[in-house]
Amino acid sequence: MNVWKKLVFGAALALSLVSGAHPATGGIAWDKAPGKVNDHGSLQNGAKIFVNYCLNCHSATFMRYNRLRDIGLSEQQIQDNLLFTSGKVGDMMKAAINPAQAKAWFGVNPPDLTLIARSRAGAGGSGADYIYTLFRTYYRDPVKPTGWDNLAFPNIAMPHPLWELQGERKPIFEVSQQHGHEVQHFTGRWEQVTPGTMTPQEYDKTVGDLVNFLQWMGEPAQNKRVSIGVWVLLFLLFFTFLAWRLNAAYWKDVK
Repeated sequence: MNVWKKLVFGAALALSLVSGAHPATGGIAWDKAPGKVNDHGSLQNGAKIFVNYCLNCHSATFMRYNRLRDIGLSEQQIQDNLLFTSGKVGDMMKAAINPAQAKAWFGVNPPDLTLIARSRAGAGGSGADYIYTLFRTYYRDPVKPTGWDNLAFPNIAMPHPLWELQGERKPIFEVSQQHGHEVQHFTGRWEQVTPGTMTPQEYDKTVGDLVNFLQWMGEPAQNKRVSIGVWVLLFLLFFTFLAWRLNAAYWKDVK
């Protein structure tokens, strides 16, 4: 085998190994999250949903309550509306649930949610897209220990925390034959079994607000970072123009 054949064989082998290393892409497509991390009204409503429905089991131990001043809330508003214990505004956002009890009930300890929107990014989209899809694809499954399952996270240990708002829905599947076996495929349609306290449009907006807050919480300074970045680029553009004109002035008499 000459050198060229060895190179071609090695490249083909490497390509096959790389291709085999990628996980199989399956499951449903992720929906696009709103991504309004600069909308204070949305973030404030998302903070309220987070405290009322998520903070019972999930902590956000890298976030302090007083940091919510960055989204337009005063310390008094935080104290009156978002602190339901004897905690202080400067405390971390910790869940009241006992970790041992949580593991006994759900089989695992509920993860910390401070960076959840940044850590769940994948080939299907951003972490915000994943969470947005997750909260909109719960369905009742009496076979599961919690009575719930999820299309974005099959066999999820967490029951639907917002089911009273959304109501109960049933995904519509179509069945096809693959290699002699029946395989179910999600059609993208849902059947509303029981109504929730919100309309589908209101529920989607509420989930969007919650996801916006989780996305903001992963990097509270992101809006300031973007703002500073714009001013830095404008300064560099002005300085480049100034340097260009100075260079032309210095060399105009040189032939």
